[in-house]
Amino acid sequence: MSSPIPQAQVPPALSDPPVLSNPPILLGWREFAALPRLGIAAMRAKIDTGARSSALHVDAQWRFVEAGAPWVGFRLSRGVVGASVVEATAPVFDEREVTDSGGHRTRRVFIRTVLSLAGSEREIDINLADRRGMRFPMLLGRTAVAHAFTVDPSRSFLHGRVRRRAPRA
Repeated sequence: MSSPIPQAQVPPALSDPPVLSNPPILLGWREFAALPRLGIAAMRAKIDTGARSSALHVDAQWRFVEAGAPWVGFRLSRGVVGASVVEATAPVFDEREVTDSGGHRTRRVFIRTVLSLAGSEREIDINLADRRGMRFPMLLGRTAVAHAFTVDPSRSFLHGRVRRRAPRA
């Protein structure tokens, strides 16, 4: 009599995605998102499931050490003429090579922060990049939306638009 063949045990991280207690939230290909820990109340974001990582446009960034750990400070505008400038700091979570849509590889700083999107909050990793020539100051890649959202690429701003303030007289 032969002994049974042992079955390979697949670690949970490599098995099927977690079972969601709530159905995924439907997003359009562009939405308004917030990064409340960074003081960003609302910003236009492109939801791009073709991109692995997420990116946030910064006009300037600088590195420093706080309590022996690497930190990054950065300044950004929300992409709207006349909008206020936001300055923030965050611990450096990681630094890694990122390939942009043009095939160019650059080393980028990643931070971990809270994303507020469509009434849901979750922690995401986002890199700091110069997205000056892009239409959207924030790009949310598939790792930011995985297991919580579904994207309908034919629709936009399913969770409302942020109204721009009237220009001052």
